[in-house]
Amino acid sequence: MFDALPRESEGLSEWSWDDFAPYYSELIRRPIGKSTDFLSDWSRLSELIEETFSRLHVATTVNTADLEAEKRYHRFLDEIFPKAEEAEQELKKRLLEVSPELPGFELPLQKMRTEAELFREVNLPLLVHERKLEGQYDKIIGSQTVPWEGRELTVAQLRPHYQNPDRAIREQAWRLAAQRQLEDRDAINSLWGQFLSLREELASNAGFTEYRSYRWKQLLRFDYTPDDCLRFHEAIEEVVVPAAARIYERRRKLLGLETLRPWDLDVDPLKRPRLAPFQDVSELKAKASAVFHRVDPVLGDYFETMLREDLLDLDNRKNKAPGGYCTEFAAAKRPFIFMNAVGLHDDVQTILHEAGHAFHTFEKSRLPYYHQRQIPMEFAEVASMSMEFMASTFLAESDSGFYSPVDAARARVEHLERSIVFWPFMAVVDAFQHWVYENPADAAYPSNCDAQWMRIWNRFMGWIDWSGLELELMTGWQRKLHIHTVPFYYVEYGLAQLGAVQVWANFLSDRNKAVYAYRSALSLGGTAPLPTLYTIAGAGFAFDSDVLVAAVSLMERTRDDLKMGGG
Repeated sequence: MFDALPRESEGLSEWSWDDFAPYYSELIRRPIGKSTDFLSDWSRLSELIEETFSRLHVATTVNTADLEAEKRYHRFLDEIFPKAEEAEQELKKRLLEVSPELPGFELPLQKMRTEAELFREVNLPLLVHERKLEGQYDKIIGSQTVPWEGRELTVAQLRPHYQNPDRAIREQAWRLAAQRQLEDRDAINSLWGQFLSLREELASNAGFTEYRSYRWKQLLRFDYTPDDCLRFHEAIEEVVVPAAARIYERRRKLLGLETLRPWDLDVDPLKRPRLAPFQDVSELKAKASAVFHRVDPVLGDYFETMLREDLLDLDNRKNKAPGGYCTEFAAAKRPFIFMNAVGLHDDVQTILHEAGHAFHTFEKSRLPYYHQRQIPMEFAEVASMSMEFMASTFLAESDSGFYSPVDAARARVEHLERSIVFWPFMAVVDAFQHWVYENPADAAYPSNCDAQWMRIWNRFMGWIDWSGLELELMTGWQRKLHIHTVPFYYVEYGLAQLGAVQVWANFLSDRNKAVYAYRSALSLGGTAPLPTLYTIAGAGFAFDSDVLVAAVSLMERTRDDLKMGGG
């Protein structure tokens, strides 16, 4: 009967569960034996279900005010998602009884075993509700607009004004954004209580005494523990916080300020006009394509495929969800990039980052089974962050047209310094989440979250003067979407950046060899454990101070060399 199953997801958003159910029923009844037909057909069905979900979700993020898109998405969550999860669980149990010995399937089987142990039917409606709460958070953030010079701008569209050499203008823009964000404080606090209560219930139903252990298992984290994360925080505090403090002290002196205020962090410290890498998204696409072709012709061709097939939504606009992401259309084996470009260098870094995820989708697509293509997030971010570092080598006009040589050096200095400063910020976000789920009774009160965010912020980011802005500082946790919509998904960025710097170090010494290693690791998808993936990519999976010292030293040396060239 699988001959009748569509090859593409088009039209499947209108299917009911009754349309999908016969295929699952047939698989559940079918003898598994030694044939790979069972896995092939299961893969096709899982791909179509996942792609249908992804396309429905994308539709709600490209326009958070599209009520019909929201209705279709919620119908899928309510009517199809729970039943599909139950059927997938039954298929996992059947496969685990056989435990087929297939090359490259050992780790997928381990993941299935973990997911089967975690599954509880009673949690299915809770997981659906969690998705809906995430959509509510996106809607709140996506609707935040402000009046500016006679126009209605999104909060994100104010960001270019934070780079204005006129301090009064950038302060005005920053305060206007903060005021608008604080207007939603009560709404986000209300959602927060619902998130926490729901997550505690999920964990309890699955037999856990607290959510962090449940979430660790749900995220399939086999190669490190919460204690490893806390050690990573300590290493960052020891090695990176002093380096970041040096960056900000230099900025303060160059700006001639007594203290750095929040609106002084994005302006060029030499008071040069902000970098203007592109005028519109069509120019961003063309220049990004040129960069990727310089890194590697195959990767450049992947990006051209995305352009031809309209797999990017890059511009910022009202009622668009915040942030940026790359998702996968599993049946088509194609990526889709979503972001909110407003003409900043940050947007260049975002497209480089998300394209790394997209290239991962292309490289792993050769693996035969859906279950082999599920990537650990800690390595997914190595793919994206490595691409940021490697591709930034080609920002000059002779390579891509983004910048003059002087401005390209300036952009790379900015990227390197922001990457160093990112580690302490990552530690703030991750440490906050550990506190939340270690102390859920206290974290249920937003005022306690405010106090903890400020305490942790001052531990890692104490060089910024927030006097008189205590409310804006302490509510920063409200504006970090990962805390609300993807709990504990942030340490991946810190771990991955450490891996990415090592990949980049290899790229600086032997470009072709480094790109080959990078693509080889990406092509393994989810068939190898994290330490192996890092090793094949040319890096070490580490949490310790020694590796951080080497990484920060390389970044600072490169930064200093670029500054000598005018950056």
